[in-house]
Formats: sequence, C-alpha cells, structure tokens
Amino acid sequence: MNFHELFDLKGKVALITGGGRGLGEQIAEIYVERGCQLALCSRKKANCDEVADTLSNKYGVKAIGYELNVTSETSVLSVVEKVIHDFGKIDILVNNSGATWGAPVEEMPLGAWKKVIDVNVTGTFLLSQAVGKHMIARKQGKIINIASAAGLTVREPEVTNTIGYTTSKAAVIHFTKDLAIKWARHHIYVNAIAPGMFRTKMSAGILKKDEEAVLKTIPLRKIGDEHMLKGAAIYLASSASDFVTGTVLSVDGGSTL
Repeated sequence: MNFHELFDLKGKVALITGGGRGLGEQIAEIYVERGCQLALCSRKKANCDEVADTLSNKYGVKAIGYELNVTSETSVLSVVEKVIHDFGKIDILVNNSGATWGAPVEEMPLGAWKKVIDVNVTGTFLLSQAVGKHMIARKQGKIINIASAAGLTVREPEVTNTIGYTTSKAAVIHFTKDLAIKWARHHIYVNAIAPGMFRTKMSAGILKKDEEAVLKTIPLRKIGDEHMLKGAAIYLASSASDFVTGTVLSVDGGSTL
C-alpha cells in the first residue's frame, strides 16, 4: 500500500457532528479532499448546508447538511437513519459537537454543568451507540472522538475556569478507551484527538481575555490554526491507522507535557 492509498478516503462516508464551523468544518474539508462523502450535522442546519454546498461544489463529492440535537436520542436515531438512507452506509463517525461554560466552580449554575455534560458526554455516547450498531452489522468502522487537552491536564483559574468542560473531556477520553476495548472484536476502531488551544468560537473568550497567558502554557508558543488538526483527523480515519485503537492523539503544541 503506497502513501496515497494509506490516506485515501474515496468511497467512504463520514458523519461529522458540529460540522458547520470550527474544527468540524476543518475536518470535513480534509476528508472531502481525500474523496470522502460527508454528512454534516449540528443544531444550526444552515451552517452545515453552507459548508456542505461549498465543499460539494469545490470537490465534486456528495455532502449533505442535517439538523441534529446530540442530546436527544430521538434526534440522533432519526438523523443516523436518514444518513444511512441517503448514503447507504457510515464508515467514519467524528463526535465533534461540544459546549463549554466559563465560571468559578462555586458559582457555576447546575443548568450550565448539565448542558456541558449532556452535549459533550451524552452526545458522544448516543451517536456512538446509534452509528455503532450499524458498524457492528457491517463489521467495520472508525470512530473519532474530539476530546481536549483540557481533559488531560488542569490549569489555574486565571488560565481556564471551565470545570464542566474539563470534566466532560476527561470522560470522553475514558469513554474512548473503554469503547475501543468493547468493540475491537467488531473491527471498529475508536480513537480520540485532544486538541489544545485552537482559534475557534469556543476559545475566543479565553484568548481575548489574556492570549499571552495562554501562550505561556504552550511550549511551541503558538495557537492552533485552521490546518493543524487535519493531519491527525485524516490519519485516524484512514487505513494509515489500521493498527491503532483506544489511543488519544494530543495536538496541543506540547501543552500537556
């Protein structure tokens, strides 16, 4: 198998949650460049439609946007059924939808805590379960959970004060490892990417508050740009990672060291 075959996704179908912006959009772009068909899902269908249309027109590959509430089992089951109907299969699942809430622990509203846990943890479970049943029946599949460097380390409150988010991402990391063990017998690969600080809508508040303080926690002294997650995403989705499961790939400029 040569280099191009190792990273080829031609004929594959990927379902990406949170695919209408940020890291999800970046992952979608690198996948479609390698020939992958895309089902892009989020609460804001218009964002997914726009990205799907842009990528489809540019690369000539089928891409469709779907409205999805990852915290609703009914919504998840309905969308997964639609994607399988529209594309015939799902080869790759990227659990990218995420939520955060910044507040001191002693002041964080219970509703905020529940929202973050529901989106980041329960959403990952529901999508994995629904798509996993389809993958088990086909005896193949790749699941990539977008965790976070924040789930691997802790910081002073002056740097980050988002305990619901950090806790949820630590849970996603453990979920990834446990699910990898459970489904290895079905030839389903389950891995996670733990991004560090990237320039996204979610990180905008932290960077605006004190970007210099954030940079001091990153050995490479730079913030992730729109291309820096693509290599990890294509690696874990392609044949290049066919002997890799249950791993967490940190893409964080060394911040978790």
